Amino acid sequence: QVQLVESGGGLVQAGESLNLSCTTEGLTFSDNAMAWFRQAPGKEREAVSAITWGSSSIVYADSVKGRFTISRDNAKNTVYLQMDNLKPEDSGTYFCAATTNWWRLSRLVTRPDQVRDKSMDYWGSGTLVTVSS
Repeated sequence: QVQLVESGGGLVQAGESLNLSCTTEGLTFSDNAMAWFRQAPGKEREAVSAITWGSSSIVYADSVKGRFTISRDNAKNTVYLQMDNLKPEDSGTYFCAATTNWWRLSRLVTRPDQVRDKSMDYWGSGTLVTVSS
């Protein structure tokens, strides 16, 4: 059974940082591209960042470019999201996800309006991030 477990969320003030982690079990981690999504109350889930199997390609949504950094450690089956200079609009539940379809995933992050199918192979249950002003 595949499990993705996020951690590291919390309440911070604007301008502060958080580092999210997502540890996987039962997944051939090195075969999967990994991504972070977020969802604010009343809004659609949006793709924030994604990274390929060997970390050779990384993409970010325009809203987080220059502030967020995605990375992965295949030996630990873990993907990370370092979030710096957080803004109140970054608040929401953050989910990690896995897929073998890098082409569609990268488009989801960079051109979400052009991707009809927003499904992923596996999802975590999320960790809450709240940024106060």
